[in-house]
Amino acid sequence: MIEKLCIIGVGLIGGSIAKSARKQGLCREIVGVDADPANLARAVELGVIDSGFKANSSGDFANAAEGADWVVIATPVGATQGIFSDLQPVWSPDAIYTDVGSIKQSVVWAAGKAFGKIPANFVPGHPIAGAERSGVDAATDGLYLGKRVILTPTTETAPSAVRLVEEFWTGLGALVSLMEPLYHDQVFAATSHLPHVLAYALVHMLGKKDEQEEIFQYAGAGFRDFTRIASSNPAMWRDICLLNSEQIIPLLNSMGEELKQVASMMGQNSVEPAEKLLHYFSAARNARQRFLAQSLPELGSN
Repeated sequence: MIEKLCIIGVGLIGGSIAKSARKQGLCREIVGVDADPANLARAVELGVIDSGFKANSSGDFANAAEGADWVVIATPVGATQGIFSDLQPVWSPDAIYTDVGSIKQSVVWAAGKAFGKIPANFVPGHPIAGAERSGVDAATDGLYLGKRVILTPTTETAPSAVRLVEEFWTGLGALVSLMEPLYHDQVFAATSHLPHVLAYALVHMLGKKDEQEEIFQYAGAGFRDFTRIASSNPAMWRDICLLNSEQIIPLLNSMGEELKQVASMMGQNSVEPAEKLLHYFSAARNARQRFLAQSLPELGSN
C-alpha cells in the first residue's frame, strides 16, 4: 500500500486519481499541490486530499513531495520542467514518480534536463480519459474504469518501476499499454490534438460570425457534439499544441489539403464530382465504423 501519495495538480485528472486511489484502498494519506487556492481548499473540503500546498511560491512542490513514496504530476505539460527542477532536491530513489501529460517527448526531455538523465524511478504516463469540465469538482472515483492508460518508459526507466505504475493503474480499473514516447506523440497528435485544434478553430471562426448574426441560437446537436472538446481547458491545450507542434502542424497542412479537395468536388456541378463526393463521404464513414469496432466503449477524449 502507498503510505503517502502526492498529487501535483488536483484538477479533473489528478483529483480523479486521488478519489479512485482512496476508493480502492491503494493509499493511506494523500497530499495535493495546486496553483488555485480555491480549488485546493475545495479538494480538502471534499476529502479528495488530506492536506494541500499552494503552488504559488518556490519550494511548494518539494514541501508536498518530501517523504512521499508516490508522486503523480497532473499539471499542464508546460509546467513540467519547473516541477522537475523543484522536486530535484527531494527526489527519493525509493519513491515512484509518474505523470499524466498527453505529450511524452517533452516530459522526457524536461526530466533529462533537470536530472542530467531520466531517473530510473520516473515512469511517464498518459491516461486516455477526460472531459470538457475541469477542476476538482469534476473529479470522479470511476473516471479510469475501462479506460486506456499509455506508459512510455525510456531505456533508462527501471522495469520494476514500470510494473508498479502498471499495477497502480490496473488497480484503478484502467487497461495499460506501453509505447515509445515519439510514437505516442505521433498517434495522439492525429487522434486527439488535431481534433481539438479543429474544434477550437471552427468555434473561433463561427464565434466571430455569431457576434454579427447570432447564429449559435440556431445550432443543433451536431454542432454541439462536434465542438464539445472546444470547452476544454485553453491553457492545457495551448501547452499541448506548442510542445507537440512538430507533429501537429503537418497534420493541419494535410487537413487543409483535404478540405480543398472536398471544396473542389462540391464546386463542380456534374455527375462525376457528385459520385466522387459520395465515395469520399462513404470511405470516411467506413473508416469511422472501423474505429468504433476497434475502440473501447466511452473512449476518453484527451
